[in-house]
Amino acid sequence: MKSITMAGIKRTWAGVSRGLLVGIFLATAALGVHADDKQASVEVRTQQVQPNEADLQTHKHYLNKDKQEVHSPSKSKSGEVPAGASARCRDGSYSFSTHHRGTCSHHGGVGTWLQ
Repeated sequence: MKSITMAGIKRTWAGVSRGLLVGIFLATAALGVHADDKQASVEVRTQQVQPNEADLQTHKHYLNKDKQEVHSPSKSKSGEVPAGASARCRDGSYSFSTHHRGTCSHHGGVGTWLQ
């Protein structure tokens, strides 16, 4: 789950046309914004596709900064891009990272972003 918080909305949106503000309000309502008198927040939930362990050479995992268990970079046995891979590292392994920072570290860096 990613969370985006906007504080001081009145100050931030000063000078924006009323029609645009109504459009923003309707769009944020559709996204599930929760508002009180001080701040509004938007929660975005993403579903991570899990790789098929049988197609991977290694089976290690780590906890990312969101405390989600993520498969460590691994090479594919079949040579195909594994389900859920977010990047191909320069050493030929595939990363399943959900954040760009640190992706493919210790694997030569990111060669290609897949998502």
